[in-house]
Amino acid sequence: MNILVTGGAGFVGTNLLKKLKSHSKYKLFSIDNYTTGSKDNEIEGVEYYDCDIRPHNKFNLFDILNKLKPKVVFHMAAIARIQPSFDDPINYFTTNANGSLLLVDWCSKNDVPLIYAGSSSKHSGRFKNPYTFSKDIGEDIIKLYEEHYHLKSTITRFYNVYGPHQLTEGGYTTLIGRWLNNIEKGKPCEIYGDGEQRRDFTHVDDIIDALIKIMDQEAYGYDFELGRGKNHSVNDVAKMFDITPEYKDAKKGEARNTLCDSKLAKKTLGWEPKINLTDYIRTIK
Repeated sequence: MNILVTGGAGFVGTNLLKKLKSHSKYKLFSIDNYTTGSKDNEIEGVEYYDCDIRPHNKFNLFDILNKLKPKVVFHMAAIARIQPSFDDPINYFTTNANGSLLLVDWCSKNDVPLIYAGSSSKHSGRFKNPYTFSKDIGEDIIKLYEEHYHLKSTITRFYNVYGPHQLTEGGYTTLIGRWLNNIEKGKPCEIYGDGEQRRDFTHVDDIIDALIKIMDQEAYGYDFELGRGKNHSVNDVAKMFDITPEYKDAKKGEARNTLCDSKLAKKTLGWEPKINLTDYIRTIK
């Protein structure tokens, strides 16, 4: 069975392909434009295509899709992170909304199920920042195509994912990856705001487990919240790392707290997240 992962050279996509690779019955493909994905993440046996999903490249994208004829598409490709989105809203919208529209349209016309990586930032308000808005429009497109064009799809929303292949440098990093890099290089770890904002940190292995269960069980037509179901303040995370952070002004557009309610995923998929942030940090310190 042919499986396509968009964003397959990125953080979640790489971990997903690694897990799928352990099943020899799958033929695996990746589409990635390598903006944040890395050639270093490429896995032997996976066929990679350097391809942009944005509309200016739609003919090349459709040529690749028609050639590969995937039976399932995991749509992980996106421009992520909240803060950079304020500086480049057009690119975020063009990629996360318009690029998703092309994939959704192709999947609906070819009766190919699509599993979409949404964002838990949805719950803090769709107009809170351009990133959240662009991802939310992606969800709206899926809902439209489910209702009118018989698209088979499922939306997943990730909560503060961390683990192997996470970015550790640059403007697209998340807290865990950035702090690991700073600690290794002797740089200060910064907290924006008072540090009492709380986040539901979820290990990427648990996310991958849920994504594969969706495909295996053909659990389409759902919106699944995928998180640990336990949150920690950023100050608590600093204590786990045994560091003294530097405090800076809070950044706009960020949620005060995130906490996942994954009851639907647990009931429908039999999914249960297993990895605690405290255990993860203990193993890497």
